Amino acid sequence: MAELNVEIVSEERSIWSGAASAVSARTVNGEIGILPGHTPMLAVLGDGEVVVRTTDGGTVTAQAHGGFFSVDHDRVVIAATSARLGDAAAA
Repeated sequence: MAELNVEIVSEERSIWSGAASAVSARTVNGEIGILPGHTPMLAVLGDGEVVVRTTDGGTVTAQAHGGFFSVDHDRVVIAATSARLGDAAAA
C-alpha cells in the first residue's frame, strides 16, 4: 500500500514526522487533501488544523499558523511559522 512520508515543523522545532495514508490542511485558498500519488505542489498555509491519518489507523492533529505546505513524490512537508500538536478544542 502506498503511503506518504509526512513532516510537520515550526520555526522552533520538529513537531511530528511519520508515515501517513492521508493529510488535510487549510491553505489561504481553502482546504486541501493529499493522498499518495498526488501531483507535486506548493501552497501557503492558512491558520487552522492539520490532520494526518497515520498508516496504523490513528490520527495526528496539529494547529498550524502561517508557513508553507509542499508535496513532492509522496513526501509532505508542513513548514509552519508556529505549530503545536492537538486540536482547537483541546486549547
